[in-house]
Amino acid sequence: MSDTEQPSQTDDGRDERHKNRMVRKKEVVDAKIAAAQAERGVIVITTGNGKGKSSSGFGMVVRAMGHGMRTGVVQFIKGAIPSGEEMFLRRFPEQCEFHVMGEGYTWETQDRARDVAKAEAAWEVARRMLRDPSIGLVMFDELNIALKLHYLDVETVIADLKARPAMQHVVITGRGAPPALVEAADTVTDMTPVKHAFQQGIKAQRGVEM
Repeated sequence: MSDTEQPSQTDDGRDERHKNRMVRKKEVVDAKIAAAQAERGVIVITTGNGKGKSSSGFGMVVRAMGHGMRTGVVQFIKGAIPSGEEMFLRRFPEQCEFHVMGEGYTWETQDRARDVAKAEAAWEVARRMLRDPSIGLVMFDELNIALKLHYLDVETVIADLKARPAMQHVVITGRGAPPALVEAADTVTDMTPVKHAFQQGIKAQRGVEM
């Protein structure tokens, strides 16, 4: 081998080291899979200031539908602008029951009493879904906001969540998830913003934001 030639991955043992690491990693992963044998409905929360909370939730709705499950969506706060998710999911009424129960962002409505009444009406729809064992997954979009603003009582919401059918999954989105709800959940993801197009003067656009 000349001074200018580089050793191959095989010559410097890189492939063998990689294989050994993957063998050890597989043992760890397999052990964790073997230990996780419980099967029940879970509560999943996506919160934080970053983009992607509702997008993640709707991805889970579509995933459940792909497995033949009935789903339900209740949107709190939102409602003034039709979303692409709503327009798409309404094509499948047998698989997805979709309710838009808000009237727009709170800085647009500017009427707390009306916002509270709309949130309470939305929770009645959500409560009905939580009592229906034929619905495999429900998504409560922006529920965290309604709780953060005290439009709904968090302890009442948690009690209704705990009383749902054993195999029903719940996805909850929105900024500012209350600590009590986080404690009651099984999976919680906090979306952290790094960059956002809006901060660069780029308006919300169909297919990305709406």
